[in-house]
Amino acid sequence: MLIFDFPKKTTTKEIRRYNTVGLLFGVKDSFSVVIKKCMIPKTIIAGVLMTLGVTGYGQTKISPFERKFIDRGLVDVQKLDPTLKVELKYSTTDNFIKEDVYGDLERAYLQPMAAEKLVKANKFLKQEKPSYTLLVYDGARPRSVTKIFWARMSHLPYNRREDFVADPARGSIHNFGCAVDLTIADEKGQPLDMGTIFDFFGELAEPRREAAMLKAGKLTKQQLENRKLLRRVMIKAGYTSIQTEWWHYNAMSREKAKVKYGFIE
Repeated sequence: MLIFDFPKKTTTKEIRRYNTVGLLFGVKDSFSVVIKKCMIPKTIIAGVLMTLGVTGYGQTKISPFERKFIDRGLVDVQKLDPTLKVELKYSTTDNFIKEDVYGDLERAYLQPMAAEKLVKANKFLKQEKPSYTLLVYDGARPRSVTKIFWARMSHLPYNRREDFVADPARGSIHNFGCAVDLTIADEKGQPLDMGTIFDFFGELAEPRREAAMLKAGKLTKQQLENRKLLRRVMIKAGYTSIQTEWWHYNAMSREKAKVKYGFIE
């Protein structure tokens, strides 16, 4: 076992600060010396750093949710395609419960096969619209968060509650890392007008009612074209859409995901 010569009063927070200028440079250089003399593989170094709460040069400690995702083999989608944009709505209060339930989580994770499909979808999008990119609002979601959503909708009858959030007993496909919520961002990074905001619970957000909404003048032709563009590239990449939310896509059915991956708690 390696013992690093940190001063006795050095806190984890201070150790993270050292990491911004190198491999804990400034703590008697002991860490770097041990690494060089013992020729320690980088994978072992990374593991030690992770244990200490250090994830890389200038980075902060990963969130508990992110650790769950990594431990289950999920991948950060932006590591596969840095052009993908991510704005996790549940790490903000800009969502249907108006609460930040993700805390420090800022990166979107998916099962590897779902992430690869997302990268393909972004490629297909750029083939049609080179200045556009996919903007991810949510990826893998622990079942503990789904339980929060379910509780917040307790004022509704069961059948109506399921129209908006998944029953935790069955789970959301997000809970297996096989679903993504997203939109399209333009050349300025702004989301395209899809007719409603993300997490809008109403008929206007439902793909199955788009024709009627267009006919009634509640949805414009451009808004519908924007939705169709998103749907086209996602389906071409292997995702399936649902009839109640224009932003939600599944990389696998709930039944298959449950058998293959199991819940992320």
